Amino acid sequence: MTEISALVERVDGLKGTAVLCIGDAMLDRFVYGAVDRISPEAPIPVLCIERETAMLGGAGNVVRNLVALGAAPAFVAVVGDDDAGREVGRLLGEHDGIDPCLVIENGRQTTIKTRFFASSQQLLRADCETRSALSQLSRDQVLARAGKLITQSGAVVLSDYGKGVLSDVMTGELIARATAAGKPVIVDPKGTDYRKYRGATLLTPNRKELHEATGLPTDSDEAVVTAARVLIDTCGVHAVLVTRSQDGMSLITASGQIDHLPAEAREVFDVSGAGDTVIATLAAAVASGASLLDGARIANVAAGIVVGKVGTAVAYAAEVVTALHHDEIQSAETKVLGTEAAMELVARWHRKGHKVGFTNGCFDLLHPGHVSLLGQSKAACDRLVVGLNSDASVGRLKGPTRPVQSEAARATVLASLASVDLVVIFGEDTPLELIRSLKPDVLVKGADYTVETVVGASDVMEWGGKVVLANLVQGQSTTNTIKKMAT
Repeated sequence: MTEISALVERVDGLKGTAVLCIGDAMLDRFVYGAVDRISPEAPIPVLCIERETAMLGGAGNVVRNLVALGAAPAFVAVVGDDDAGREVGRLLGEHDGIDPCLVIENGRQTTIKTRFFASSQQLLRADCETRSALSQLSRDQVLARAGKLITQSGAVVLSDYGKGVLSDVMTGELIARATAAGKPVIVDPKGTDYRKYRGATLLTPNRKELHEATGLPTDSDEAVVTAARVLIDTCGVHAVLVTRSQDGMSLITASGQIDHLPAEAREVFDVSGAGDTVIATLAAAVASGASLLDGARIANVAAGIVVGKVGTAVAYAAEVVTALHHDEIQSAETKVLGTEAAMELVARWHRKGHKVGFTNGCFDLLHPGHVSLLGQSKAACDRLVVGLNSDASVGRLKGPTRPVQSEAARATVLASLASVDLVVIFGEDTPLELIRSLKPDVLVKGADYTVETVVGASDVMEWGGKVVLANLVQGQSTTNTIKKMAT
C-alpha cells in the first residue's frame, strides 16, 4: 500500500470516530453590504447592509470541522442565557452527529464576533464577550458533563480562546481525567504561559504563538525546533505541532522525532479558522488510531483546503481524499461531490468570475441526445454542474425497472466527460432545492420544455441568471434504447 493510499484509508476511517471537544463557544456573524459614500458625520464608509449570516465560531468551528470529516463529536461549552447563546444551540442542532452539552450561565455574555464586509473586503470586526472565569456552579457542570463523555471518546480536544471556560484549574482537571482514562489530549493553546497544559499529548500553536510563549525566534526550521523543545521541556507535554502558514507545519516530539511538512495550499483566500481545521482533523485521526505524524499529514492537507475558501470554512472528508490524490491521479470521481461541498466549489468559481451553468436529468444509459445536451450546456457557461437524480428518485419518476445503471455508475460516466465539471446527486423528484443552493448563472433544459415549465427558471432569472433551451436530437432517449435492447 502506498503512503497516499494509507492516508486515504485513514480519512475513510474517521467516519463515526468519537471526539470530545471542550472550549469556548462563539457565534460568528457576517454582515455583507455595499459602500458607495463616506459618512458626513465622520471620515468612515457607510455600509448599506444587504444580507447577514451566522455560524458557529471558536470551539464550535472545531466541532463543525469534525462533522465535515464524518466524525461523531461531543461538545461541552458554556453560553449565556441570551439570544446569542440560543442561536449557538440552534446552529448546533442543524448538524447531524453532534452531541451538544451546553452549560447556560446567567449573566454571562455569549461571545459574538461580528464582521462587516463590502465587496469581499472586511471593514470592521466588533466583539461582544465575557472573559471572566466561570461561576463555581458552571465549572462543576462542565466537569460533570465532560467526565461522563471522556471515557466514551477516542480523543479530547481543548479549544482555548481565553474566554473563561478553560481556566488553569479546569484545564488541569480535564487533562488529568483524560490521562487517567488513557485518552490523548490535543490542545489549541491561548496566552503565553502554557504550563497550564502540563500533561497534554499535543499543543498546536502557530508560529507567532510559539514565539510569544517562549520568547525565542521562530523564523527557520531550526529555530522552530528549538522553541518547540523548550515548550516540551518546560510545559511537560508530549509533542508540539507548529503551524507555519506558507512554510507548512512542523511536528516535534519529546522522543526526538522531527518532521517538517510543506504547505499543501494551492491558492490562499482566507486563513481564518485554519487552526480549528488542523486540531479537528488531527484529533479525529489520532482518535481513529493514527499516529501523530499521519494525523499531522492529513491535517496539513485539510488546512490547505480551508485556506482556499472564504470565511470560517471546513474541509470535508471527500475533499481531503481528493486533495491527497491530486498529484497521483486526476480521476472522474473527483468531480462528484455532495451538496455542501458543491456549494463551496461553486462559490469559489463565482469569486473567480466564472459563469456557472446547471442542467439535470437521470442520464440512464448515456446516448447522443445526452451528449448533445451537455455540449450545448457547457457552451453556455464556463463551468457546468450536472444534477443527477438518485436511484430512488429515478425509480419514482420512471418506474420500478429503472434505473438500468446505479447512481454511482451514472455519476462516474458523466464525470468522465470533458464537458462536465461537477456532478451532484440529488434525491428529490426535482432539482429545485439544489438549484437554489448552488445559484447557477445559466439553467439549461431541452427544447421540449418552455421557460415557464423549467423547474427553477423563475429563481434563476430572479437572481439575474438566464434560461437556455437546448436543441434536441430526434429519436434519442433511454426508453427507446431499452426497447431496442428488448427486441
